[in-house]
Amino acid sequence: MDTNPSHTSISHYEHSSYYSPLPDHSSQPSPRRPLKGFVVIFVSAIFLMSLVTLIIIQSPEPASLEKPEKDRPLSTKPTSFYNISTPEVPRGVAEGVSAKSNPSLSGHHGVSYNWTNAMLSWQRTAYHFQPQKNWMNDPDGPLYHMGWYHLFYQYNPDSAVWGNITWGHAVSRDLIHWLYLPFAMVPDQWYDINGVWTGSATILPDGKIVMLYTGDTVDAVQVQNLAYPANLSDPLLLDWVKYPDNPVLIPPVGIAIDEYRDPTTAWLGPDGKWRVTIGSKVNGAGVSLVYTTTNFTTFDLLPNYLHEVPGTGMWECVDFYPVAINGSTGLDTSVNGPGIKHLLKASLDDTKIDVYALGTYFANNDTWAPDNLAEDVGLGLKYDYGRYYASKTFYDPVKERRVLWGWINETDTEYEDLEKGWASLQTIPRTVLFDNKTGTNILQWPVEEVESLRLNSTDFEGVVVEPGSVVELNIGTATQLDIFADFEIESLGLEETNEANGGCRGGVVDRSSLGPFGLLVIADETLSELTPIYFRPTNTSDGGLKTYFCADERRSSKANDVFNQVYGSQVPVLEGEKFSMRLLVDHSIVESFAQGGRTVITSRVYPTEAIYGAARVFLFNNATGVNVKATLKIWQLNSAFIHPFPLDQIDTVKPLQPF
Repeated sequence: MDTNPSHTSISHYEHSSYYSPLPDHSSQPSPRRPLKGFVVIFVSAIFLMSLVTLIIIQSPEPASLEKPEKDRPLSTKPTSFYNISTPEVPRGVAEGVSAKSNPSLSGHHGVSYNWTNAMLSWQRTAYHFQPQKNWMNDPDGPLYHMGWYHLFYQYNPDSAVWGNITWGHAVSRDLIHWLYLPFAMVPDQWYDINGVWTGSATILPDGKIVMLYTGDTVDAVQVQNLAYPANLSDPLLLDWVKYPDNPVLIPPVGIAIDEYRDPTTAWLGPDGKWRVTIGSKVNGAGVSLVYTTTNFTTFDLLPNYLHEVPGTGMWECVDFYPVAINGSTGLDTSVNGPGIKHLLKASLDDTKIDVYALGTYFANNDTWAPDNLAEDVGLGLKYDYGRYYASKTFYDPVKERRVLWGWINETDTEYEDLEKGWASLQTIPRTVLFDNKTGTNILQWPVEEVESLRLNSTDFEGVVVEPGSVVELNIGTATQLDIFADFEIESLGLEETNEANGGCRGGVVDRSSLGPFGLLVIADETLSELTPIYFRPTNTSDGGLKTYFCADERRSSKANDVFNQVYGSQVPVLEGEKFSMRLLVDHSIVESFAQGGRTVITSRVYPTEAIYGAARVFLFNNATGVNVKATLKIWQLNSAFIHPFPLDQIDTVKPLQPF
């Protein structure tokens, strides 16, 4: 390999005022070996006043939920959004859920950038799960049944914006290739007429499946409902029955009618009763209520919260499950005992991030306490430091693993989503394990099945990247990739600079002696668009080293109507470890995993130039005092097979043997 290539100017960094130019170094080593129309329920002025009155004058008694004499029919008339102004508040907030449109772009009243069909078409991913069209948000009730993985998801069948939330349904044999099925549940009852919202599945010891989900009632009260398969012997679980006496849970005393949602998978306690926790908010504190049940139709509210954290606001999509301290496999949700920690996760409605903490579950009184109070839920660790929310896990009994799903939402305008005809997608499913090397965090890693998409690979060994240099990696098409990269730094003995800044906030142009360095993905040849994923080591006052893992989206698109920022956090790099990252690139999505998954960042980008054959990958080193030596292996990835299930063959489907 030519380690002394010629250099060309990279003046394109000067195009933006906050991007300082890199020195005049660039090279191209040769590879060593190729190896929303939709249904929306418009709230009238009278209804809005009624809803506000309900919330303000809510009595101390539990919410009254008498079934109306006649169910309100659901409108099925599509509505065009091209002639509707942007809502004053983000979509979903008035309905009592988290924001489902981008408030930072609320001032846009049309497509500001001159998007072409080619640009918008390129954004659609090739191996991430997303519906054929329209809006999608939270993953719901993932489970494994008779040879098939099932994913349910929040879906608007009529538009690419949030509303008319229905449960979409898809199945897979391997979590990568998916078949769309008919809707599992639609908002057609008084207790869910305003939306079949997030829920979780519980597999009982006898194999029965119960699904608890939140419904938004005809009076905009959040309640919990029960559903179950009509035919448990059906591998595809096509038909679902809503319990005739729904709802099974209503907001208790002291809980607001619009702050009571998202029941978890149940776990079995030592007394033989099932426990379910539901997120809420009390006096500004995020809380998780706990109920016990023996039949999933009647419940008892326990006097203690599972946990609460002052100042964290409404907890949505709570998840609670065990992890083995020294194990290499996942655990069923009901497992407890020695050698086990419990992870408590919440999606914070106020900040739209998924946070977690590790701690101890006390089965005697159904409470949980964090290992480190300074890193309690909402105060410390995040599942993902990028564009990621409303995650949910399930236990896979076939491969004995805990699998994590997460929703990647958009940062463009609703008008652009309507133009392209879809919005949002799911991450590649990830396994979750306890990091027994650090003892303080989990490890997230893409499920092994994604490797089945690998095609040809290219290796690069010992590529030296000098301070202020970028190095193009000649790999051909660069829009569907699985990248493994290890980095080592070699000090040049120069005076240290800018070490006090640290962190990710300054972005890729915030230079110091030791960083940043990493990869530029979804970049065009002239570097007018690029998405840097990088490490930033920083010397500490005690002579140690603190490392940050970051993604800078600010130059990812020339479009002026998308929201881009710098994401990232500190990542533990232990003695003897190289700086390592893995990137899954899938058109407009980049999932980045540092140090085996200790820190993860999901990026949603909207390039206008770095698309199709124009997309490139570069190494870069913007440090001032070190050379960086990089070793990489890069696979091209095939597209996943994600299509409708052949409905004419549904009657012939038989149970399939597990892998």
